Amino acid sequence: MNLKPKFYILPTIIVSQFFCTSLWFAGNAVIDDLAVQFDVEFNILGYLLSFVQFGFIAGTLTFALLTLSDRYSPSKIFMICAFLGSFCNLVLLAPNITVLNVLTARFGTGFFLAGIYPVGMKIASDYYKGGLGKALGYLVGALVLGTAFPHFINEFSWSSDYKAVIISTSILACIGGFCIWAFVADGPYRRPVSKLQLGVMTQLFTIQSFRKAAFGYFGHMWELYAFWGFVPVILKTYASIRNIELQTSFWSFVVIATGTISCILGGLLSLRTGSRKVAYTSLLLSGIFCLASPLLFLLPPQWFIVALCIWGMVVISDSPQFSTMIAASAPPELRGTALTITNSIGFAITIVSIQLLSYLLTRIEPTLLYVFLSLGPIIGIYVLRK
Repeated sequence: MNLKPKFYILPTIIVSQFFCTSLWFAGNAVIDDLAVQFDVEFNILGYLLSFVQFGFIAGTLTFALLTLSDRYSPSKIFMICAFLGSFCNLVLLAPNITVLNVLTARFGTGFFLAGIYPVGMKIASDYYKGGLGKALGYLVGALVLGTAFPHFINEFSWSSDYKAVIISTSILACIGGFCIWAFVADGPYRRPVSKLQLGVMTQLFTIQSFRKAAFGYFGHMWELYAFWGFVPVILKTYASIRNIELQTSFWSFVVIATGTISCILGGLLSLRTGSRKVAYTSLLLSGIFCLASPLLFLLPPQWFIVALCIWGMVVISDSPQFSTMIAASAPPELRGTALTITNSIGFAITIVSIQLLSYLLTRIEPTLLYVFLSLGPIIGIYVLRK
């Protein structure tokens, strides 16, 4: 029996993942335009970020508890969630929208992203048993590019109206969902479970290799989304200190998008060194950047951008390798649920780090803010030391 995937399978998953995950930061890319509609006394950026994460956590918990991607066709789940996520994204364009409506819409987008990101990795793991680290390197690279893409649209849009970003990302997500359904059937290594298994989460964490990989991933997640979400803030802080102008949307796209390169390189490197070594090295380097972050603001502009791009690379290059370790350590019939539940816990952790930075933003010297992100890498390195 030939289990080698057809040549178009991985490219289709990658492009679909890229299109669909562009929904993630669509609200953040147009935050300034959205914020002027409301008279609020809190930092709406932190809340926009956190409500997407809240929705994603609720979605992943629901998917994991009901073992949906292991019981039903993951390709169909991906498509349905892409369509529903697109609808929630378009709600941002509703006339006379309130802050509560905006936050609810972002929650809904996050909820349905739970049927896109981890389910996309599940689909890849059902096709690629050998070289999964390489396949997921490409896949997470697509997530990174999708995350950065709204900033790119906002900078180079054919229209100065922020609605162009929302409409574009919703259309792309629908196209991505349709492509998965039309061209990527359930993979040959898929082992569906026939019934609901509510005790599966406890069962997974009794596996030592799964537990180590999961806790390393949790340390990585403490830093990742807080860094991504605050890249525009980092750029604005530097521009203010130096009294210069920076194209915030453009450079935010560049800094986040460079992670695509490192995910691909990390995936290729994992074929030679193994996923653990790539993950450990990436986490160590990103932790060093966190601790040294106050010094970045002393650099000349060109070196500041270069350093920020390198940080953008090492902050994400471990992610596909952690997912590979998690998938490899879980029983084949529970691989989808394993990826989903670790995503759920990981994204719950991101809310804490995002809210911590939002709280400290006006209370401490802004150049010291990102030292607090080092806590995650330190814990992750400690767990992975053996």
